[in-house]
Amino acid sequence: MTAVHCPALFLTAPSSGEGKTTITAALARYFRDQGKVVRVFKTGPDYLDPQILAQASGQDVEQLDLWMAGENYCRQKLYEAARSADLILVEGAMGMFDGEPSSADLAARFNIPMAIVMNVKGMAQTAAALAMGLAGYRSDIRIAGLIANNCGTERHAQLIRDALPDSLPLLATLARDPEIALPERHLGLVQAAEVTDELEHCFKLGAEWIKGPLAEPNALTELPAAVEFTPAELPEVAPRLSGKRIAIARDQAFSFIYDANVRLLREMGAELSFFSPLADTQLPEADALWLPGGYPELHARALSENSAMRQQLQAFHAEGKPILAECGGFLYCLEQLTDLEGNTYPMTALLQGQGAMRGKRGCQGMQTAMLPEGEVQAHAHHRSRSAGTADPIAHGRRQRHPAPGEAIYRDRGLTASYLHLFFASNPEAIAALFGAESAVFQSAAS
Repeated sequence: MTAVHCPALFLTAPSSGEGKTTITAALARYFRDQGKVVRVFKTGPDYLDPQILAQASGQDVEQLDLWMAGENYCRQKLYEAARSADLILVEGAMGMFDGEPSSADLAARFNIPMAIVMNVKGMAQTAAALAMGLAGYRSDIRIAGLIANNCGTERHAQLIRDALPDSLPLLATLARDPEIALPERHLGLVQAAEVTDELEHCFKLGAEWIKGPLAEPNALTELPAAVEFTPAELPEVAPRLSGKRIAIARDQAFSFIYDANVRLLREMGAELSFFSPLADTQLPEADALWLPGGYPELHARALSENSAMRQQLQAFHAEGKPILAECGGFLYCLEQLTDLEGNTYPMTALLQGQGAMRGKRGCQGMQTAMLPEGEVQAHAHHRSRSAGTADPIAHGRRQRHPAPGEAIYRDRGLTASYLHLFFASNPEAIAALFGAESAVFQSAAS
């Protein structure tokens, strides 16, 4: 396979909250409205931003993370997108140089030019100084220019424009418009499926915002420069789950599901079905279950009142069949859950212990799940705690800290933890976790 070329732009920022997702979504919708095929990628292990960006672009959104997925995986996904897309957008995570690896590391590895998104409210020439510092911090990154977000007036825009050197162009100045802001909640953005109409309104305004009155001159309305993308050699996926039926919980309470994980299960031969612990009273016919993360705390009462589903899950667990429960799914497996208002509801009691929300305090970070089946790259992001649980069989290994990571529990066929697993980092271990036999375990992706 030969290299392909596709226009590409990496949206980054000095910190979270500068408007990266809003601008990435607006750009995706703007070019989609022009008839372009726009493929969007999100840096890091985020679940919510990709839902928003998928609706804006009309295309599936993949996560790219050098630590979680490995360089070859990221390279191949970019190459596959470039073969059919008119434009590739990558939204960074946190600040430009935050994390190991960082957004800048990812952009540098694949030579994608970076546009610095900055909320310029309350500053003018200082915005130029900050952008120049970011642009000059490393020599191995390509900077396309600055996007000045939340600009007040044309005079405000001109002050920033005049303070920038010719080597760092002002790509666009985007006016303040609170109607375009995306809805949020305690773990980030609201799930796209909950606010589809509201998001469509934001996207429509966003596409107009991109070419708005403060945006002259405006490089964002033209396709960026083409980038060369090359293929990678990935190991062939063996049909280790051929004939296995896996049922996946998916509704407003359980929606933190990587498309890449679903795709891998299918590539391994699994037959997948989906069910709603909120609405369904009967489990699909299945050999294994996956209870992913989500927002069970927002639906604790409804989950509790669906006693038929709780009984179905208890019977499935009693048979010793494989169940993977991640974060919100783990909370659902405990005896009870206390929501943000202090109300406590019974859950499935597949595991002893109680879960409780704890407001703004929480845990997040990259970890390796040290499973008996093998090491799987993962991450944690939660604002709850568990108590009264049995002894764990293992803990996650933190990326950069010696302290034990999230506890991993096992009871019969149930494996439960706060960790969200990235299946492609070790397909053999995932196959064994869902009931495949005689797996030859491999280490996590490099």
